[in-house]
This record gives sequence, structure tokens and C-alpha cells, in this order.
Amino acid sequence: MSILQNISLKPYNTFGIDALAAHFIQANDIYALKTTLSDSNWHNTPKLVLGEGSNILFTGHYEGLVIHNQIKGIEIIDEDKQHVFIKVGAGVNWHQFVIYCVENNYAGVENLSLIPGTVGAAPVQNIGAYGVELKDTLFCVDTISIDGKTKKILHNKDCEFGYRDSIFKNKLKDQCIITHVTFQLNKQSTFHITYGAIQETLNQIHVGDLTLKAISNAIISIRQSKLPNPKNIGNAGSFFKNPIIKTTTFHDLQKKHSNMPFYIISEEEVKVPAAWLIEQLGFKGKQFGNVGVYDKQPLVLVNHGNASGKEVYDLSEKIKASVLDKFNILLNTEVNII
Repeated sequence: MSILQNISLKPYNTFGIDALAAHFIQANDIYALKTTLSDSNWHNTPKLVLGEGSNILFTGHYEGLVIHNQIKGIEIIDEDKQHVFIKVGAGVNWHQFVIYCVENNYAGVENLSLIPGTVGAAPVQNIGAYGVELKDTLFCVDTISIDGKTKKILHNKDCEFGYRDSIFKNKLKDQCIITHVTFQLNKQSTFHITYGAIQETLNQIHVGDLTLKAISNAIISIRQSKLPNPKNIGNAGSFFKNPIIKTTTFHDLQKKHSNMPFYIISEEEVKVPAAWLIEQLGFKGKQFGNVGVYDKQPLVLVNHGNASGKEVYDLSEKIKASVLDKFNILLNTEVNII
């Protein structure tokens, strides 16, 4: 096991940004991870854990140690009449795990089909789509401390999940590394098809009897129609979170923008689609040098070829400033900016 020097991170981030890692290691198992973390030579070195780099933007070179987490494995560790408990390595591709569940008729994650990234990154962001979030099926998370000395299991309630948020982005940021995630999935299916265009797409592909595979295929079709393939054009999916604002603020905005879409969160809060806000300002499909806003989904910023991370970041800041000026709403990013 060797630590490499001055490695290009272009193959390790879906934006295709050509940043350098001063130090780089691929960890294929917990032993390799623990050995590296416990080495005193690296105790004071900043560390960055990478899965598939699908939710990250490098704005410059990384002067610390990049750990490419490639811990694999999918294992059923327990089951009863209603549930199956599956322990998955952090380096497993998320969509491959979803397909495994769909093919084995384990329900709960089918609405999260085709989300890029790894299983280990999923709890950090509390990934979600089409009415389902990771927290709905997560049972526990196995972690190792950043110094390699302590292993700890966090159960669902310990993870402090919120909208695209978790303890791993806050209290435990840079304090631990996720090695495995255990899911509690259902043997009996409860279908979630009322969100977005799922039902419409199911009708278009002439689905009669609902199955996990039919729902997964419908969501794959929807995502492919809206989101660019990073293999063809650099991007990190949705760059911004949908803002949650006070209901009173929303009612004031509605007086000026009567067609503003919304989702009721509670009596006090409303979620507004960030894509709609950005599109109203004319950014959809616009190109600014090497960067731009995707023409089918304004939440997605794209690298048209040779963009630097700073160019992408500058465009995101321009969009945020414009939305704040027009709607008095501050957009927050989903993407981790380094």
C-alpha cells in the first residue's frame, strides 16, 4: 500500500476539474484505512475522503491527503418476516446497490435510482429524491475516527438527519470516516409514485402492475431526461438546495409572483423550487465561457470543457446574488466546495 504524490483528481470528480492532490491513497479495506489514519506522519495533515466525487467542487489544489474510499461488499446480516438488513461497503456505487435491492425485491430505495455517488457518501448528504430520503431506510452507520483509533456505530437517531443534512456535515465533519452503511429494507412493497412525474412516466411506458423495477425504470427515465451524464459533460447534479422559507415570507412573494410553485413543509415553512427561481432570472441554458447552466435543469451547473473550479464557483455566486436580489431568498449549495 503506497501513498502517491501530486495526483490529478480529474478522474475522481464528476465536474472534471483538474486539481492536484498533494498526497493520495486508495483504501480498499478497513485495515488499509486504519493503518493510514493511525500513522503519526499524517496526524496533522488535512484529510479528504472521496468516493466518486459526484458532490464536490475543487476550486484549487488540495494540499492534504486524499483518501479514496473503495471499501466494497453487500451482505445480508439479518432478516425477519417483514425486513431484511443489508450491510454495504462505503465504496459501493449507490445505483448498483439500488439495482441489487430492486432485483431481489427489497423495497425502500427504488425511488433513489440513478443518484450518483457511493453508499458511504449517501448518509452525509441524506440523499433524497421523489418523496424518499436515505433516512427512511438507514439502520446504522459504521465509522472509524480520523486518527484511526476508534470504531463507532451510529444508529439512525444518532445521525441527526435533516434536509440534505446530517451530523456528518456538522458535529462529525472531519472527525470520522464512514466504512459501512446498514439498511433496513422491506419485504413488502409500499410504492411512492405521487411525487413529480412518476405516475405520468409509468403511464407513458405502459406499466400495468406496479413493481419495484417499474418504479426504478420510471425514475431512471425521468432523471436521464433532465440531468446530464457526467461522462459527457462535467457536473455534480443539483448544485443548490431547494430553499425552505417562512410561510409569511412566501405569502409576501406570492403577491408579486402568483405562479411561484411551492411545497408545504409545515404551517410555518414552505419549500420553493430553486430551479424555478433560477429559471426566472434567465440563467437556464446560458453559457459563460467554459461554464454554464444546463438547458434542461437550471439547478445543474456544467463544465463545458476546460473550466476551473473557480469559474464554476464564480457562476454559482453570481446566481446566488441574483436570486437574493430578486426574491430576497438565499440559496445554499448542495455541492461540497473545497
